[in-house]
Amino acid sequence: MSHSKESDELVFFVNGRKVIERNPDPEVNLLFYLRKNLHLSGTKYACGGGGCGACTVMVSRYNPKTKKIHHYPATACLVPICSLHGAAVTTVEGVGSIKTRIHPVQERLAKCHGTQCGFCSPGMVMSIYTLLRNHPEPTPDQITEALGGNLCRCTGYRPIIESGKTFCVESTLCQRKGSGKCCMDQDERSFVNKPEKICTKLYNEDEFRPFDPSQEPIFPPELIRMAEDPNKRRLTFQGERTSWIMPVTLEDVLELKASFPKAPLIMGNTAVGPSIKFKDVFYPVFISPLGLPELYFVDTIDDGVTIGAGYSLAQLNDALLFTVLEQPKEKTKTYHALLKHLRTLAGAQIRNMSTVGGHVVSRPSFSDLNPILAAGNATINLRSKEGERQIPLNSHFLERSPEADLKSEEIVLSVYIPYSTQWDFVSGLRLAQRQENASAIVNAGMSVKFEDGTNTIKDLKMFYGGVGPTVVSASQTCKQLIGRHWDDQMLSDACRLVLDEIYIPPEAKGGMVEYRRTLIISLLFKFYLKVRQELNKIDPQKFPDIPEKFMSALEDFPIETPQGLQMFECVDPRQPPQDPVGHPIMHQSAIKHATGEAVFCDDMPPIANELFLAVVTSTRAHAKIMSIETSEALALPGVVDIITADDVPGDNNYHGEVFYAQNKVICVGQIVCTVAADTYAHAKAAAKKVKITYEDIEPKIITIEQALQHNSFLSVERKIEQGNVEQAFRHVDQIIEGEVHVEGQEHFYMETQTILAIPKQEDKEMVLHLGTQFPTHVQEFVAAALNIPRNRVTCCMKRAGGAFGGKVTKPGLLGAISAVAANKTGRPIRFILERGDDMLITAGRHPLLGKYKIGFMNNGVIKAADVEYYVNGGCTPDESEMVVEFIVLKSENAYYIPHFRCRGRACKTNLPSNTAFRGFGFPQATVVVEAYVTAVASQCNLLPEEVKEINMYKRTTKTAHKQTFNPEPLRRCWKECLEKSAFYARKQAAEEFNKENYWKKRGLAVVPMKFTIGVPVTYYNQAAALVHIYLDGSVLVTHGGCELGQGLYTKMSQVASRELNIPQSYIHLSETSTITVPNASFTAGSMATDINGKAVQNACQILMARLQPVIRKNPKGKWEDWIAKAFEESISLSATGYFKGYKTNMDWEKKEGEAFPYFVYGAVCSEVEVDCLTGAHKLRRTDIFMDAAFSINPALDIGQIEGAFIQGMGLYTTEELKYSPEGVLYSRGPDDYKIPTATEIPEEFYVTLVRSRNPIAIYSSKGLGEAGMFMGCSVLLAINDAVTAARKERGLTKTFTLSSPVTPEFIRMTCVDQFTDMIPRDDPSTFTPWSIHVS
Repeated sequence: MSHSKESDELVFFVNGRKVIERNPDPEVNLLFYLRKNLHLSGTKYACGGGGCGACTVMVSRYNPKTKKIHHYPATACLVPICSLHGAAVTTVEGVGSIKTRIHPVQERLAKCHGTQCGFCSPGMVMSIYTLLRNHPEPTPDQITEALGGNLCRCTGYRPIIESGKTFCVESTLCQRKGSGKCCMDQDERSFVNKPEKICTKLYNEDEFRPFDPSQEPIFPPELIRMAEDPNKRRLTFQGERTSWIMPVTLEDVLELKASFPKAPLIMGNTAVGPSIKFKDVFYPVFISPLGLPELYFVDTIDDGVTIGAGYSLAQLNDALLFTVLEQPKEKTKTYHALLKHLRTLAGAQIRNMSTVGGHVVSRPSFSDLNPILAAGNATINLRSKEGERQIPLNSHFLERSPEADLKSEEIVLSVYIPYSTQWDFVSGLRLAQRQENASAIVNAGMSVKFEDGTNTIKDLKMFYGGVGPTVVSASQTCKQLIGRHWDDQMLSDACRLVLDEIYIPPEAKGGMVEYRRTLIISLLFKFYLKVRQELNKIDPQKFPDIPEKFMSALEDFPIETPQGLQMFECVDPRQPPQDPVGHPIMHQSAIKHATGEAVFCDDMPPIANELFLAVVTSTRAHAKIMSIETSEALALPGVVDIITADDVPGDNNYHGEVFYAQNKVICVGQIVCTVAADTYAHAKAAAKKVKITYEDIEPKIITIEQALQHNSFLSVERKIEQGNVEQAFRHVDQIIEGEVHVEGQEHFYMETQTILAIPKQEDKEMVLHLGTQFPTHVQEFVAAALNIPRNRVTCCMKRAGGAFGGKVTKPGLLGAISAVAANKTGRPIRFILERGDDMLITAGRHPLLGKYKIGFMNNGVIKAADVEYYVNGGCTPDESEMVVEFIVLKSENAYYIPHFRCRGRACKTNLPSNTAFRGFGFPQATVVVEAYVTAVASQCNLLPEEVKEINMYKRTTKTAHKQTFNPEPLRRCWKECLEKSAFYARKQAAEEFNKENYWKKRGLAVVPMKFTIGVPVTYYNQAAALVHIYLDGSVLVTHGGCELGQGLYTKMSQVASRELNIPQSYIHLSETSTITVPNASFTAGSMATDINGKAVQNACQILMARLQPVIRKNPKGKWEDWIAKAFEESISLSATGYFKGYKTNMDWEKKEGEAFPYFVYGAVCSEVEVDCLTGAHKLRRTDIFMDAAFSINPALDIGQIEGAFIQGMGLYTTEELKYSPEGVLYSRGPDDYKIPTATEIPEEFYVTLVRSRNPIAIYSSKGLGEAGMFMGCSVLLAINDAVTAARKERGLTKTFTLSSPVTPEFIRMTCVDQFTDMIPRDDPSTFTPWSIHVS
């Protein structure tokens, strides 16, 4: 469909400036336009599907009818620019800038330490800023709600929410924060040794500039004039392939709909947008009736409310809230049900973009609203040229029966939602992988109408989402139950009938089949109880209430605004005020993060002639490549070249890592070829046209079990042993055996892998700008691929938007791929992986299978352990062997077992290679340890914490690999954790709660930790630094470490400030580069501050030694004077610092060695509540005690601990990677991979840095980047405790196989009851499941 007429002009404003686009393309979204056309790079790309909030902007529109301006948050990746005609957009740059003035939102986010890598920070700023534009004095709940659609992978959210709470009227911070006294200290015996002064203040609110809402920019008057123009006309925007038509009257819309019956009506683009991006749907024409007054209204009549189809879901929420306040409760039961689901549906951005009409008509199978609307007898008002008609929003409509659907020329005008009556009861129920911003696994809308004054069913409706391709109605069941009394016998029959009627086949898409079947009847039971309770309220005599023990089953977990305290040692008052070491100093880039002015790799401006790279990946797990057909792709516009293995000048297979697949593919997601084109859109379109034919090769190995069957391994077995295990097993009271599965984890760094490769014109030089943890490795791989010496390859690394191990080895592979493309085309290459490709290609944490045999005495003392670990390494070596070594070396955690054997091996499978991930094997392996300790406790009828204490290391001793250590700080953390968390009192309270509640259970767990930093190879621990002093006295520090958000540069600046005795303001760190510091080690293993700090210290000390003669002659002189004099005296003002590295070693033949420089100890206590009917859980409280020795920067260290804990909690609970039996990864974005949101963090969160000594490290500090990760397993174990309580009450065995993650599915199906017993089960040999576990 092509239009000959020219385009109209698109007019909108961005940050107060008018934008006139003469050739607007309907296929271009606002995110692309801001970044590539307007060069506003503060708005970030992180997922492209509206699921993460990194691209949040504020859209403002003027309503000529109400004369009001409406501000709302929107995800720019889903906003077509053509939809912005007449709107004003504000991006993070328009809120504030370091060049002009920063806004209080930006300042407070930075100063409250709410930014680490900074990639999500602009989106966070925009969400809070938009809230303040609408509510200048927000409540804490409004802050939490506003951030529900924003993901952060670094901070753990607590400081972000706290920065928002500073705008709330009532203070929500600890009342005694200023005094230095901690409200958690029950007594003065806080710390065992000397009483150090404890601080609880990581920032000073007095520094915050006041927030004045009257100073915000005004809405452009020109847009008001445009909106009020009486002579508005239809506009058409003509793109390369599509047309966008904006009608201005309802008649015009109907005319267009008749002419283009297949054209979608675009309002929020939250349904059409993702279908275009992820499902390749194409529409030649879009009709956009945005702002049409006939679609925006609320009409209250005697028997209900009519809502215009153009209303956003957020506006629907406001309209329903208003009605609920105005009308008696019995009339608004449907509205209450809708409001409950609207709170957690997607995030604030999507709720403000998605419209009532769009949501109703797109009918997603997981819709949270449509089942309730159907249960509440809603009606859809339609309009076409033929006139108006009403259709019921019922089962026929939801199940897409042709006779009950819209005709192609019709549009939805409004939705009518009738009032309920006294004898009507309506409920919405749902369960998702996490509470907020996640599609429901199963949801339901149910309503029952009774004969007045009785509990006899007159009408019953049950609609379920998530159980089939559409929302499904249990209409046969409902029909059979009419006339029945609302009692237990009816419930029992209803469950049986509904399971017969709604059948989920065993191989159904989405998996979790038995769980979903259970949810169908569990949600029905909740509805049954709720109605019983409501009937009792009407007439307590006639209708008995539900049992007291069942009451808690009715309530969903509330979304609370989290609070807590952070405790650390105050700086010694005798320390010079200028010395920043030990102070909670803000991240050096924090303000730039919050203003969007921190430059990430893809924020670098375009380079002349640059090309974009798109990947073509394998669709088979193990196959021969028969042919690659590229002619069709090469013929497409903008395509410059296609790069394959034949184009690699040097090694294409380097150290076992294959750059471009050659002759065969060994996993789904392996890169076969890349397309270079003038735009990414052209490159991607061409990549889809590359045709590859395959011939499958057997075997195809996906799981650890399959690898063991085929004897398929990547490395030799690693083993450590102490004592005599076999003999010890003969002298114990009991022996237990078991196995534990721990699934993998996706890094989900907010900035996907990004590389800019620039070929130089001479000497075959290649420069790469990229986000990496290991520039030396990238340099090595690029040099190998191009067959040039390493001195021709420069890698520059300024910062990465999160990494967590995922940017150690993978950028080497991707760097080589892009360098080969740059070399072949002779042009710069910009290579940015889309989120889905990044998740598919780069893989993540190793799935693990642990098998154990434990011998113990009846008093809980463990005498012998034989443990085997297998990890799923994937198809190439990567880091798998080292991960296994770390697992084996750290496999005892905090427990001394005299006879101990541990073996580990990496399996080779046809999955993308798994790689380094924060904690490096420890978080998986120690789940197995905690599982067998808990199992021993269960066998001995002891509490888990008693068995932990009995077996914990108690005195200076040796580890299983013969390394001496003193566990005193471990014991101290453990003791403080039990005392300060009031563990035993809370455990008792939980037991009381569990006695009184049948369907909800609470659980607590306390876990000790003995973690290590560094690597068992001395030369990996070396580091160098280069420090220059310039003649004005300013200092430039460079070193080999990479800034990933952990604040490494900030700490290095603190070190240099102390050593040179100058203010931090004199010191600058620019970037890490292979030019300034060659052969640098990786920034990983929690050791970056340790080793680079020592190198910077060494360089500064060398410089100070050189300056000593000058200082001695003029001791009262200024720094600048000394530098000028030194230069006059020809004293070198540049020095290389060097740290040889901690002396570590491991002899695997002897099974012994000083493998690690030192240990980091800690203890953590978490309390959860689980809903046994649905599997949902709520984290009520967490207390972390971390042995930090002396913290160089408590704000950064606490930030690392909190962020790692939340990331670990994700690993063990909501983060679930789904693979098909063929090895295809399904989880490729935030829609189907659920990292924690602000809602998941503990309601109360306490972190204490415990003081100890660590003379080996710089300033007696410790590396804390990873240690908090494993502490997330306290949540898994607390859930385990709660589930055990439920099983005990139901008369089931106490022990059950613990595995990770403990998803809602795991929790629900382990809390076996009459409902799980009722569902149909399938014989696994009769079908192929949709997804499998690979551990």
